[in-house]
Amino acid sequence: MRPVRLVHLGLGSFFRAHQAWYTDLAPDAEDWGIAAFTGRSPALAEALRAQGGRYTLVTQGPAGPTFRRIAALSDVRAASEHEAWLAHLADPAVCVVTITVTEAGYGPGPGAAPARLVAGLAARRAAGAGAISLVPCDNLPANGPMLRSVVRELAEPGLRAWIDDHVDFVTTMVDRITPATTDADRALVLAETGVEDRAPVVTEAYSEWVLSGAFPAGRPDWDATFVDDVAPYERRKLWLLNGAHSLLAYAGLARGHETVQQAVTDPTLRGWVEEWWDEAARRLPQSPAETAAYRVALLARFANPGIRHLLAQVALDGDQKIPARILPSLRAERAAGRLPTGSARVVAAWVRWVVAPGPVDEAAVERVLGPVAPDLAADHELVRALASMPGM
Repeated sequence: MRPVRLVHLGLGSFFRAHQAWYTDLAPDAEDWGIAAFTGRSPALAEALRAQGGRYTLVTQGPAGPTFRRIAALSDVRAASEHEAWLAHLADPAVCVVTITVTEAGYGPGPGAAPARLVAGLAARRAAGAGAISLVPCDNLPANGPMLRSVVRELAEPGLRAWIDDHVDFVTTMVDRITPATTDADRALVLAETGVEDRAPVVTEAYSEWVLSGAFPAGRPDWDATFVDDVAPYERRKLWLLNGAHSLLAYAGLARGHETVQQAVTDPTLRGWVEEWWDEAARRLPQSPAETAAYRVALLARFANPGIRHLLAQVALDGDQKIPARILPSLRAERAAGRLPTGSARVVAAWVRWVVAPGPVDEAAVERVLGPVAPDLAADHELVRALASMPGM
């Protein structure tokens, strides 16, 4: 068993297809075991623990699926195992904490990620365990500074001063489409490998990890991209990939589709995606040629027949996702004196999905948009009109 030097919060499919996979592939992987904790339910921890933490990663590439047994998890725990969490964070051998709890997981509640991190950091200070790096890997703009702000706000003054001296908050951009695991995936692994795996993960061949920040206590030799500024990568991914995912989810469900692959092959939805991309691309720092190539690659990724990415999965937590993915473009279009049809259409599709099957009237639009974007009152009419279009 590899020594635990990295702790992860949010034991889900994406983490196991991304951060755990990167760690398992690192040249120094034998030195970097991961202790992974669930965000909520203990079921996945129990399944993985019964398998010694090992699981099968199924990569659906152009030539068909490939199978890799991942051995990066040295300890697997449920969220309720708080003493184990504190013990790992207090261990001076632990250098890095990575986090994948979705955009909604950074709230102030006692069981949310920031509170758990503050408790762990307090244990680390008490143990004199030294410096550590926190690495949020969720789709939030400037996720490093954001995490630093919420953690410091929750910490008492003495701990806050210790955090300022001993904790680095790394900003990241992560990318790898990873749908929820199904019984068919488990049957495929058994048929192809002979392994009865209760917790396999299916993902695409494409992956990207961009990081900016310090690792004073060390880190695995990840094959990732280390930069001074993550923002250009973050903006491209949030707006083009995640924004298009939101549009396909809300509009696709309304049009009777079940998966991203089905939705993106719908000519009407494909046109709406291109319209949204045309709008969002005006504020991307990449060259037009780079952006065009990225868009072509995204269409191929969305249409991958081996990835059954459920629109209902993508649609979750829209109130947390829409503000980062769509509203910056909408506001910028308005500021430039242009009608933000592409971005307003995404917002309209979300509004319709939230209020369905009720009418999309002024009261409904205000109820949905008011809490996340009170400054969009002037755009309510456009959102309402788009949400009421036939075929939406």
